Amino acid sequence: MSSGETARPRARAFWSDTRFLLGIVLVVASVAGVWAVVAAARHTVPVYAASRTIVPGERVAPRDLTLVDVALGDTASAYAATASLPADAVATRTIAAGELVPQAAISSEPAIRTTTVVLHTDGDVPSSVVTGAQVEVWAAAPLEQGRFDTPHVLVDAATVLSVTRDDSVMAGGGVSLEVVIDRSEVAETLAAIAGGASISVVPAGGPLP
Repeated sequence: MSSGETARPRARAFWSDTRFLLGIVLVVASVAGVWAVVAAARHTVPVYAASRTIVPGERVAPRDLTLVDVALGDTASAYAATASLPADAVATRTIAAGELVPQAAISSEPAIRTTTVVLHTDGDVPSSVVTGAQVEVWAAAPLEQGRFDTPHVLVDAATVLSVTRDDSVMAGGGVSLEVVIDRSEVAETLAAIAGGASISVVPAGGPLP
C-alpha cells in the first residue's frame, strides 16, 4: 500500500453478526420464560376447601365448603370446584377442616356401603378420639354377677362423626359417640349393644382397653 492511499476498514465477519443476533434471541427467550413463570404463579383458580371435618359416607354440600383462590397450575383439575361438585356428592374418605377437597375424595354414588351407629361407653375415651378420627370398637360380653368376658374387636375400622361427653354424676362420666361403620358390621354391632356388652373405643392401633 502506497503512503498516499487511505487504509480501508475490514468488513465485519458475517458470523459475528449472527452471534450477536443469537445473543439477542436468547435474552428475549429468557425474559419471556421468566415472565411466563411469574404469570403462572400469579394465576389462581377457585376451588373448594372443607369448612369443617367431613367423614366418609357423609353428604358433601356447598354449605360444608368454602371457595378459596389458590395457584395450582396443572393440578387444578384434581380438586373440586363449583362446576365439578356433584349434586349428590358424598365423601369417600375423611376430609380435614381447611383441606382442599380432592376430586378423588368425593363421589356421586349414594353411600350404600357405610352407615352410622351410636355407641355408649361407660368410661371416657382418649382425647385423640375426635371428629374424623379412625378408631377401633371393642366389646366385652356380660357374664354373671356384673362381670364381663374378655374384650374383643367388634369393629376394626370406624370413623368418628361426633363425640358427646356427659360428665354428670348420674351419667357416670360416659361418652356417646356416633361412628361411621361398614354396613356388613351393623348386625354384630347392634347385637352387642342389645346384649348389654361393655363398649370401649380406642384410636386405631392404640392400646388395648
